[in-house]
Amino acid sequence: MTSMEAESVATILCTSKQTRFNIGTPNYRELDIEGLDITVKSKPSTKAKGSSSSTTGKKGAKGKARSEGTEILLNATLRLKAGQQYALVGRNGSGKSTLLKAVAQKLIPGIPEETRIVILQQTNASDADMGMDPEQQELTISHPSVPNNRSVLEEVIERATARHEAQRELEDLSRGVESANPLDTVRSLRRVQRERLQRDLFLKAKDAKLRSGARGMQARKALIAMEKTVAEFDTLYQQKDEEISPETLAKETSEAAELLADLQLSVEPSKMAEVESRAKKLLTGLGFSETVMAKPISTLSGGWKMRASLASVLLEDTDILILDEPTNYLDLLGIMWLQRYLTTLSELTDAPTLVLVSHDRDFISLCTDLLLLKDKGITYFHGDLPTYESAQAEKKLHLTKLKEAQDKQKDHIQQTIQKNMRDGKAKDDQNKIRQAKSRQKKLDDRWGIETSARGGRFKLNRDLAGYHFTSRAEVEIPPDERPVSFVLPEPPDLRFPGALISLDKVSFRYPRDSKTKVTPPMVVQDITLSVHMGDRIGILGLNGSGKSTLIKLLVGETKPTSGTMTVHSRLKIGYYSQQAVEKLQKLGASQPDTTALALLLKEMGSPESEDGRVRALLGSLGLPGRLASDVPIRKLSGGQLVRLEMARILWTCPHCLVLDEATTHLDYETVTAMREALREWEGAVIVVSHDRWFMRGIVEGHSDDDGSDFSEDEEGDARRRLVYRLRAGQMSALTGGVSQFEASLEKRVAKLLDA
Repeated sequence: MTSMEAESVATILCTSKQTRFNIGTPNYRELDIEGLDITVKSKPSTKAKGSSSSTTGKKGAKGKARSEGTEILLNATLRLKAGQQYALVGRNGSGKSTLLKAVAQKLIPGIPEETRIVILQQTNASDADMGMDPEQQELTISHPSVPNNRSVLEEVIERATARHEAQRELEDLSRGVESANPLDTVRSLRRVQRERLQRDLFLKAKDAKLRSGARGMQARKALIAMEKTVAEFDTLYQQKDEEISPETLAKETSEAAELLADLQLSVEPSKMAEVESRAKKLLTGLGFSETVMAKPISTLSGGWKMRASLASVLLEDTDILILDEPTNYLDLLGIMWLQRYLTTLSELTDAPTLVLVSHDRDFISLCTDLLLLKDKGITYFHGDLPTYESAQAEKKLHLTKLKEAQDKQKDHIQQTIQKNMRDGKAKDDQNKIRQAKSRQKKLDDRWGIETSARGGRFKLNRDLAGYHFTSRAEVEIPPDERPVSFVLPEPPDLRFPGALISLDKVSFRYPRDSKTKVTPPMVVQDITLSVHMGDRIGILGLNGSGKSTLIKLLVGETKPTSGTMTVHSRLKIGYYSQQAVEKLQKLGASQPDTTALALLLKEMGSPESEDGRVRALLGSLGLPGRLASDVPIRKLSGGQLVRLEMARILWTCPHCLVLDEATTHLDYETVTAMREALREWEGAVIVVSHDRWFMRGIVEGHSDDDGSDFSEDEEGDARRRLVYRLRAGQMSALTGGVSQFEASLEKRVAKLLDA
């Protein structure tokens, strides 16, 4: 049963099994959907029509196959239990965001229409519009009376409660009721009812457009019925005053009074004061001060708009809460606050079911279950990611040993069978021949797994349902997944020793404002730091502490106001900027046909003879073959753009890498691959990141996330590993590393939660 056929660039087609039985009181916080298929179908290109004459039949067949769409899920089961917190895990491009979008928009047959689902979508900061869905944006556009200069606090409350809409209806009805003319009451009531019907008509039209099949037919019938209702009401709305009968006047005056009472209750000062208090608490936890809360939402940057969008999502009452990369624009204090807030949220009686996507391993540890999107299916695991990985490794080891033991035993039995057959035929011993044939039959039919999935005795009718050629399942060792590629080129020789970068009591302030003549304060001051080959340096700090300014000083984009800065004469620096992905997206929009390969060849001034070397570099970072040469930059995902930016800075074979939030758009497997590559790399690495697991692995040298202090130093590697904290422009060393910085924020997090 197809549930969506939208006329857009990408159409999501969803099918699933549905029960014919009536569920009296469904739990809207749960989902139990079987046989789920999701396909993303691209809209046929108009350009292809004109070029059909110049294409061969083979190319046409390929184009037809591609137009059938990309399968995300195939006969999968989506099962969510009420109040549980799930981490959705999968590689970039596996379809996580598509699945979440299908759930949030209720495109999957079997999701009750009454289920309240709220989603924070992974959006570019430059395009952030308070996390609004397309239908919300269209509704806002269709009502120009909605103000667009609301403060941050007002906007968050409005998104979660539609307070301004209710307030506007209340004021309209109040004017009509208080008017001396009784017909004004009827006019006000009909005006409010007509606007509500128009909104319902818009939603019905959207529903009919997005659905097809049986559900599409039902949606179109509902749309026709709604259009009829609106047309009938328009006739009533256009009635003249003298055509309104006394009975209608009395009836609608009573309806207006009841509606007015309901609206007054919904915007009751005490209730709205409670909502405003909750909104302030959420905004404060996400880093907003009272001053910023009072600013117009339009004046905020994209990152702060995303924070405000997160606050509105958390404020809204919901059954299923979906958060897609909520930590992208938060500092460590905001991440820790959100982690604790979601943990306390799960302790409520009617806690919403949480589905979370994040590349931050420490952050998703708050979830009790995993949803693993892999091989067009969904695998469930009760536990966290490290437990799952260790369980998979143990299972593979067990199955490998079992397979080896069974193969050894099978070879022995096969030799015995062959010996008995030879002896039986030589001596005409029918008993030995029958015994050999019986053993061969057992070997062919009942050789394989002898235990059930739970470890008990194997039962054929329970553990091997369906038709099979043998009575036992073979021992299948799960194949090794193709590892995520992330290879760093070795830095060239410096020829003579010395510090790569040296800062001696460096300070920086912005120039004095020519209008106000006010000298701004120091952004960073008295910074003393030296970076040598092989060093691992981590810089931690909250937003506004001066990290970005210090990074610009280190890479030479800014000159110090005072102090001394020296660099090695042969130094090459590779700098990954926090805004790198946004810049590449803008470049892709301005040059729609430019590919990753073409961009590198153009920027590096490389001749065509270097094509193979550039391809090899892109392939080593996870952009192989046609993905690099045929797919335009504007169509690459966020994770692929990170790889492209890394290729741009690694082409020169730098001695020192400066990474400013390089993990933001990556999946957890790519983050793991980058972490391992940087741990072994011979050059110097300076890391600014709010990903604690990533920082501990690169800078502190931890081999895994179990909190062990194992590092390469114990193997004789004399790397310098330093973690610094920036606070109000002052830099200090943290002997306790990332854990010390976390501990210093714990009291502030607890205070924000208790406020």
